[in-house]
Amino acid sequence: MSDKKVIPFSEVLEKAKGYRADMSAFLRDMIRIPSESCDEEKVVLRIKEEMEKVGFDKVEIDPMGNVLGYVGHGERIIAMDAHIDTVGVGDQSLWNYDPYEGFEDDEIIVGRGASDQEGGMASMVYAGKIIKDLGLEDDYTLIVTGTVQEEDCDGLCWQYIIEQSGIKPEFVVSTEPTDGGIYRGQRGRMEIRVEVKGVSCHGSAPERGDNAIFKMAPILSEIKVLSENLGDDEFLGKGTLTVSEVFFTSPSRCAVADSCAISIDRRLTAGESWEGALEEIRALPAVQAAQGEVTMYNYDRPAYTGLVYPTECYFPSWVIPSDHVVTETLEDSYRLLFDKEPRTDKWTFSTNGVSIMGRHGIPCIGFGPGKEAEAHFPNEKTWKEDLVTCAAMYAVIPLMYLDKA
Repeated sequence: MSDKKVIPFSEVLEKAKGYRADMSAFLRDMIRIPSESCDEEKVVLRIKEEMEKVGFDKVEIDPMGNVLGYVGHGERIIAMDAHIDTVGVGDQSLWNYDPYEGFEDDEIIVGRGASDQEGGMASMVYAGKIIKDLGLEDDYTLIVTGTVQEEDCDGLCWQYIIEQSGIKPEFVVSTEPTDGGIYRGQRGRMEIRVEVKGVSCHGSAPERGDNAIFKMAPILSEIKVLSENLGDDEFLGKGTLTVSEVFFTSPSRCAVADSCAISIDRRLTAGESWEGALEEIRALPAVQAAQGEVTMYNYDRPAYTGLVYPTECYFPSWVIPSDHVVTETLEDSYRLLFDKEPRTDKWTFSTNGVSIMGRHGIPCIGFGPGKEAEAHFPNEKTWKEDLVTCAAMYAVIPLMYLDKA
């Protein structure tokens, strides 16, 4: 271990257990505050309040509305991230409890954001307190970020932090749910639009026009075939494609449609590019026959602060090697804290890592409370024991990394 600090693993774990009730109460408070993308201000202020209460050295809110809490004053920068926006509740009749008031017993906390991913924020804040309590500061500054707009546009928050704030950590821990595993990668994704044009006419004589909806039909069939023949990767798995939306324009319900468009959710595995994904669709015979236009969506929705930071809807895949010092840091931290072997895997969904590592090459790795399958699900929940486990891990990771790097 380091000459500077010896990490008291058992004390860290006991501290984390001692803050179980505080973390649970803090998470319940966050859940009670609706915080869909671009409406996160109130939950950001609640997080700032908790960071200040537990003794963070500095807390600030940047122009995009991300909250950044600082622990320590060292030269080496390490970051941990939780997006604190949530999706909506969907059909509320599918919930057994009010999605914002939630539910709590001895083991679980239920509510929108419990797993995805305000639980990670609760554990990070109390990891900062454990670091302070036990004097685990060293030649590092830990930046704990509560980031906005991830559900709308994953990674945009970190594009802003890196490109505009100039913060470039040595690595970032994403606290998206991992069900106790260490996750070292994910597929990328992109949002694609395919549009075809037609000519409207009265529905009583459709032969006079050119029905754009009919022109889209063979394109859908060919896209379905394409989806079954996409690239594969041994670790990240297969690329996927699904049609997620259908649009049309027509003068009326008794007229021929003069345009039809679809949205495609394209998941990119290792080795696939956004250029290649667009060209695969452009090359389809039905697209060419219909003179279809294939483009990538852009995102330019204002943050709750009013700031607009536009980007294309492309979110690269990324993988951190199994023998990378950051991977080994988390695996060894887990072994020394819990005396068992960690499970190292990957996410199915997308995270802010698409910007941190996918765009900017900053190593990113995941460890977070809750299960990935709970995300966006009715009766979303996380486990109190996960909050404890994660708080302990987050408290020891910085020093473990300094001893290795």
